[in-house]
Amino acid sequence: MALARGKTHTPLPAAADLRGRDLLELDDLGPTGVRALLDLARHLRTTRAADVRHALEGRVVALFFRKASTRTRVTFESAAARLGATSLFLREGDIQIARGESIEDTARVLSGYVDAIVVRTYAHAEVERWAAAADVPVVNALTDLAHPTQVVADWLTLEDRFGQLGGLAAAYVGDGNNMANSYLVGAALCGMDLRVATPPGYEPDAGALALARRLAAATGARLTVGHDPHAAVAGARAVITDVWASMGQEQEAEARRQVFAPYAVTPELFARAAQDAVFLHCLPAHRGEEVAAEVIDGPRSLVLPEAHNRLWVEAAILLALLGEEDGDVG
Repeated sequence: MALARGKTHTPLPAAADLRGRDLLELDDLGPTGVRALLDLARHLRTTRAADVRHALEGRVVALFFRKASTRTRVTFESAAARLGATSLFLREGDIQIARGESIEDTARVLSGYVDAIVVRTYAHAEVERWAAAADVPVVNALTDLAHPTQVVADWLTLEDRFGQLGGLAAAYVGDGNNMANSYLVGAALCGMDLRVATPPGYEPDAGALALARRLAAATGARLTVGHDPHAAVAGARAVITDVWASMGQEQEAEARRQVFAPYAVTPELFARAAQDAVFLHCLPAHRGEEVAAEVIDGPRSLVLPEAHNRLWVEAAILLALLGEEDGDVG
């Protein structure tokens, strides 16, 4: 990566094996790749802005989003800017996909213009089509199946607090959605003890769970999926939830409120966790639905550090995928 002449620098945490790779789900990284991103994100968080402003100078990152976004869009754009790259935000209506041009043609054309493509969409198969056709790295910025970048930020937040991830007991309570799927895979890769509790009929994706169990067999992770939120939270050191109706499910919101009411993270449910337990939520949150205000706004809530860590994780992803082989900065 480009450095100002005469600048002193130190090696980055090793992440060279991620150069040019796609990131569609956390198993694309493996345990060593997740570890590299965590270390690199922490390194960037403590590095002077002036020391990284040329790291990706001349690189261009395209962001194609079909879904609304606050944290994901802003952190990718801010991360690119901090590293000296240019970002291009592409709405569906801004490009010819809106008029029927195929994803494949769009991906091949953009590959001649940009150095990476970040995609936020509905069907996971769509981001897979982008990756299959593009000649540059493709990053999943959220699909209905997975949200890998968020999980890396969450694990960074938990590691900051507890010092390690291996063996850490965490509980996810609520909808078996894209976050639940990625938490299972992420916990499996990091050797964690993850308990997931959902209403019957709202379990995590069967394929994601099967993948997570295969990964857990190699790392020693413990994965439990059931329907009892009290059993899941008991003794956990992190309690995690998400909205009950994800984007695209707004018409189900009222029915889901009734089904999910017993899974709300109330002060009473949170009290079943360990005494040093913390609360995580990827946001946006609906106070009084999936979480009580007393919990999310309480002293053990880490939702703001969690959200702020997104910036350093997105920066680590861009640098790991697009940085030069020497891996020096700062």
